[in-house]
Amino acid sequence: MEIRSFIRGEWIVPKSKRTVRNVNPANVDEVVSEFPSAGEEETSRAVDAALEAFPAWREIPAPERGRFVARVAEMARQRQDELARTMTREEGKILREAMGEVRKGINALEYYGGAGFRLRGQTAPSELADCFAYTIRRPLGVAGLITPWNFPWSIPCWKIAPALVAGNTVVFKPAELTPGIARILVELFEKAGLPPGVLNMVVGPGSAVGESIVHHPAIKAVSFTGSNEVGKRVIAESARLHKKVTCEMGGKNALVLMEDGDIDAAVAATADGAFGSTGQRCTATSRVLVHRKVKDAFVERLLEKARGYVPGDGMDPATTMGPVVDRKQYESVLAHIEAGRKEGARLLLGGGAAAGNGYFIEPTIFDGATPAMRIFREEIFGPVLCISEFERFDEAILLSNATEYGFTGAIFTRDVRAIMRFIEQAEIQMVHINEPTIGGEAQLPFGGCKATGYGDREMADEGLNFFTLTKTVFINYSGRGERAMVR
Repeated sequence: MEIRSFIRGEWIVPKSKRTVRNVNPANVDEVVSEFPSAGEEETSRAVDAALEAFPAWREIPAPERGRFVARVAEMARQRQDELARTMTREEGKILREAMGEVRKGINALEYYGGAGFRLRGQTAPSELADCFAYTIRRPLGVAGLITPWNFPWSIPCWKIAPALVAGNTVVFKPAELTPGIARILVELFEKAGLPPGVLNMVVGPGSAVGESIVHHPAIKAVSFTGSNEVGKRVIAESARLHKKVTCEMGGKNALVLMEDGDIDAAVAATADGAFGSTGQRCTATSRVLVHRKVKDAFVERLLEKARGYVPGDGMDPATTMGPVVDRKQYESVLAHIEAGRKEGARLLLGGGAAAGNGYFIEPTIFDGATPAMRIFREEIFGPVLCISEFERFDEAILLSNATEYGFTGAIFTRDVRAIMRFIEQAEIQMVHINEPTIGGEAQLPFGGCKATGYGDREMADEGLNFFTLTKTVFINYSGRGERAMVR
């Protein structure tokens, strides 16, 4: 697969001595892509191109900017199979999950395709007589977008589309592990007729391209999805340079099963949340908090369900769980499993590598996890689930909140009082009732609090508003040329 960067409407080969070699995580003998890495020079060129394109792009009416995005959505729909297969080879998702992500990204493109008609301000009564007061939204300038490997299609879609519809030009840095799917997305915008320089893609490491985006004085907004370690630096540097910034980072999400909850439904939701996408999503279910009276029944059924997962190549229809993305992630997940053993959690299932010529890890379940343990506190980003027991609702809330993260959570119960208390007291920003912790929709805000998120939420109107400046306008038609607050 040929990978290049895209600057000022042209596909360019960086003049770099650093070569990136990506293998299929389900078959490490298969090279998916090999390409020279871009760096600071290419990032600077991309910013220059975006700056030059911005004045003309800003003047195109917002509904027309949205039509470019709508055309991309339609073309993407015609290439769903290619997109899903590319994602499976690069990232490892099974085809069914990859196709689900493709459709999720298309949903975001469709939503923002019409957002140019919704780029509205507000009117408000002025304190003055003969004065009309209102607000309008205007683009910021050049936006820098940094996206991760775990959702290499949908996250770029829900960042790029609102940035463009709002009237900004873009410098886009996809993850080096998944450049093929990003290349197709940029190709679609090119085919949609996007003017040169409006969307630029620079494929290189975060240490060079990402840092350059964050530090470049001409970039007015940074949208980042990735690790907490990097996100904290992005936030600090953006604040220092007075850039608008939004960051979506880690999660350590809990599913709570109350005494009256539907056990079979909770088992299905837990397994899907913990082992779907091999646990490599920030909304994954990594902790399950179970009422003591139903714990034995829940654990028995969960183990039966988890034993049915078949790790393997996502292209194989028999596979139900793919590999983790690369060797680094593979070793990190195994290290967390070993830490769980050493800290005294009881291993119920898995705990090691699965067979195959790839980065396969068995579905792994620990019992007896406590807030003092790393597997309870830290994001693992792999198919690892820890179980904790509680007796009272207040204990469940304390356990749910006993982490630095605040992304998403779920509760299974028929008790309306417990549901409402969970909604109010759980320190999260996305609440699921009787369904998995995973999932988001284009028309609803997406993001977290505490160490998970910083800045505006993504998707929905919030995702569009982040990329705009709100201007307040006073039109005084009194003819007096003054602003006396009292007549």
